[in-house]
Amino acid sequence: MFDVKTVSLEWGGKTLTLETGRIARQADGAVLATYGETVVLCAVTAAKSVKEGQDFFPLTVHYQEKFSAAGRIPGGFFKRERGATEKETLVSRLIDRPVRPLFPEGFYNEINVICQVMSYDGETEPDIVALVAASAALTISGVPFMGPIGAARVGFKDGEYQLNPSLSEAASGRLDLVVAATDAAVMMVESEAKELTEDEMLGAVVFAHNESRKVIGAIIELAEKAAKDPWEIDLSDNTADIKAKLKKGVGADIAAAYKLTDKSARSNALNDVRAKAKTLFADETPQTQMVAIKTLKKLEAEIVRGAIIKDGQRIDGRTVTQVRPIESIVGFLPRTHGSSLFTRGETQAICTTTLGTKDAEQMIDGLDGLSYQRFMLHYNFPPYSVGEVGRFGAPGRREVGHGKLAWRALNPVLPTKDEFPYTIRVLSDITESNGSSSMATVCGGCLSMMDAGVPIARPVSGIAMGLILEGKDFAVLSDILGDEDHLGDMDFKVAGTSEGITSLQMDIKIAGITEEIMRKALAQAKEGRAHILGEMTKALGSARNELSAHAPRIETLQIDKSKIREVIGTGGKVIREIVAETGAKVDIDDEGLIKISSSDLSQIEAAKNWILGIVEEPEVGKVYNGKVVNIVDFGAFVNFMGGKDGLVHVSEMKNERVEKPGDVVKEGQEVKVKVLEIDNRGKVRLSMRVVDQETGEALEDTRPAREQREPRGDRGDRGDRGGDRRGPRSDRGPRRDGDRGPRREGGDRPRRDRDEGPAPDHMPAFLKSDD
Repeated sequence: MFDVKTVSLEWGGKTLTLETGRIARQADGAVLATYGETVVLCAVTAAKSVKEGQDFFPLTVHYQEKFSAAGRIPGGFFKRERGATEKETLVSRLIDRPVRPLFPEGFYNEINVICQVMSYDGETEPDIVALVAASAALTISGVPFMGPIGAARVGFKDGEYQLNPSLSEAASGRLDLVVAATDAAVMMVESEAKELTEDEMLGAVVFAHNESRKVIGAIIELAEKAAKDPWEIDLSDNTADIKAKLKKGVGADIAAAYKLTDKSARSNALNDVRAKAKTLFADETPQTQMVAIKTLKKLEAEIVRGAIIKDGQRIDGRTVTQVRPIESIVGFLPRTHGSSLFTRGETQAICTTTLGTKDAEQMIDGLDGLSYQRFMLHYNFPPYSVGEVGRFGAPGRREVGHGKLAWRALNPVLPTKDEFPYTIRVLSDITESNGSSSMATVCGGCLSMMDAGVPIARPVSGIAMGLILEGKDFAVLSDILGDEDHLGDMDFKVAGTSEGITSLQMDIKIAGITEEIMRKALAQAKEGRAHILGEMTKALGSARNELSAHAPRIETLQIDKSKIREVIGTGGKVIREIVAETGAKVDIDDEGLIKISSSDLSQIEAAKNWILGIVEEPEVGKVYNGKVVNIVDFGAFVNFMGGKDGLVHVSEMKNERVEKPGDVVKEGQEVKVKVLEIDNRGKVRLSMRVVDQETGEALEDTRPAREQREPRGDRGDRGDRGGDRRGPRSDRGPRRDGDRGPRREGGDRPRRDRDEGPAPDHMPAFLKSDD
């Protein structure tokens, strides 16, 4: 019934299996990829015709994680998978970026690539599996895909590269890098690193490329068994005449426009060129006019690229290694916890840092279950930043991706939770953009965190590199403009400290670049990063020692785990009372780590003292602050250390005699007391008189010690007092026999008859007995 084709590969200590022919048979290409016990289904469908007038390639990649894959039910009201999460958006981009350049120019058929995680083993990350499945499905679908591509994740620990580590293994090492590549060259790099050198990073990319080739071989083997016939498409270029006409009519105008260094002036000049070009083809068919517009863009690219390759002349007049002018300002906004304004040329970002407590952490519901993130970075790109009218609202895929890139660049230098127990949110609002706004976010975000007092390990800067490749000739460009990004062949972004690289992202628009080009780009980027760091240092070289007056303060306190129950109280009664009375927030974890937070230091101190009073034992001879909670005839009970009570006897209130305790203290009064004694039952005896009530200093006890009584002497012989001190009974007077009744023999009273009913309550116990 099923014509199933399968290939398998032992790869990184696990078996990678690619299967087709059993599932989703109506798709143009469908592959079930299994690695370990993680299974991803990828299905590719392509439109057989192009919409009229369409002049772009509508490729859409969707990656979706099924909660059932990990044996979980989604949270929330609807209990089903909803819109794409941040991770799903990022993995969709991860697949799209290396795949898109491998379709021929002029191919405009709509293509859907849908990857769904069907099983997840908790160890094997599904993003690499999805990328491999997408490559295999495209390869066997028959669409004009110039692949296949392979992919690999690389870790770096103890000087050794690791193939496809789990996320926990990658986190314990110094690198988490993903590479996608064809057999000939690398297409895409995405990474987070803990200050790796350029050689270490390049070695990781080369290692990943070599491992990716093994996957490519498996995909080719599957295609030989199951690939559909390739599509017959006509992509012949018949634009030579149109190009010649454009070059003659507006070629000089294009060259002149690209010599204008101001972006607005250059944009206006190019708009005039395009309007003039339209008049050259006013009498042609709509299809010819559309082709002419696209050909004009190619002509612009040729003119700009030629000038850079031949003369080293860039659009704004800079050399290939020169960075645009930089201005950095910190403390830009008065009420934020930290802020900066970072401007590089015509790219500008306002970055703010906000510090919060543990309850401000982001909760993430994913395949691994609930997790919490204490560092967030959000990037916004409003349309006014490029002088355009456009949609303004929720962030798109590009904004999510740029924000995550900056997050990866800054995350490796953050202090640990023990060193800095705050939740951190960095917000980047791009107010101007002409190239590399994500790297402006890295620089501005770093400055705003330092302005907020976040003790980062070292400052981080970032730079975007470009590439112009013509045959064997190439030029690597530092700090690229937006136009150089659009007209160039590579977007190569590097961020790091003075000690090494923290993040590398690379996207290629051609069939890949060589190791030689990557090595040159990394070296040139290192020089550019150092220059930018120097400019940033002029504004602020290290983190401030003090937090903003508007930021919350957090103090940590470690208590014994056995005391957790006492601090929380039955049903949380005690901890709620502490929060209500002091105004501070109190969080306690299962290990006994308590975080007390407030913008008012006095509230933190009050909560801290309260908790210490619960968990600590009082010390004899130590002075404490207390509050009178009850006054009795013989003294006053004082609450101290938050949860302890002790008695100040009336004799310990003052050195002089006190008749009434109420004459000295009132309920609710704050007093200072010294612990005199703690008996074996835990009762505490306190003193006020030996403490200065103003300063809290212990005083010398000037009261004379109580005189000791002399021991009693011998009282002598008291003589024979007789057997009966009261004398003979005959001398005691008449008996009240009428009251007590006649005695029985032996002088005892008659026994009460059992039938007389219960004994009266006032009767002594020994008389109530029947024995």
